[in-house]
Amino acid sequence: MTLQPGKKHMTRLSIKDRLAISDLFVRYTTALDGGDVEAVVACFSEDGWLDSPIVGRHQGREELRQFAEKTAAAVRQGARFRHMITNLRVAAQDDRIRARCYLLDIVTINGETQILSPGEYDCEVVRRGKAWLFASRLVQMDRVFLMPFS
Repeated sequence: MTLQPGKKHMTRLSIKDRLAISDLFVRYTTALDGGDVEAVVACFSEDGWLDSPIVGRHQGREELRQFAEKTAAAVRQGARFRHMITNLRVAAQDDRIRARCYLLDIVTINGETQILSPGEYDCEVVRRGKAWLFASRLVQMDRVFLMPFS
């Protein structure tokens, strides 16, 4: 195949890559829900970032660690989060991999469960060695809410 200047060319992802990207989303959400700060941070590239209308923008490992620590502190105080994800879509073009999914945030505090908001994760993922990591993670919520214990 001859590459034409200015044209975008699709990159094909293997089933193994698609499953690894899906696993990255699951590892992130379950680490966040469990208050596992280092596992959350490990889901991002060195200069990766997260931007959310709820928690703001955090770039780089140290800022991401601070973000994850706030959620972990709420978990230590008794909050039980569930970040439920579905409808994962992965699209590859050139060297960029975009992965998106729907999100439903739920929290239980003192036996009372509340739906915080539905939304969507819109991410760019990159391969570092054999691992897939988030280079960017844009969180889009259908409505703004306050974090418990914030």
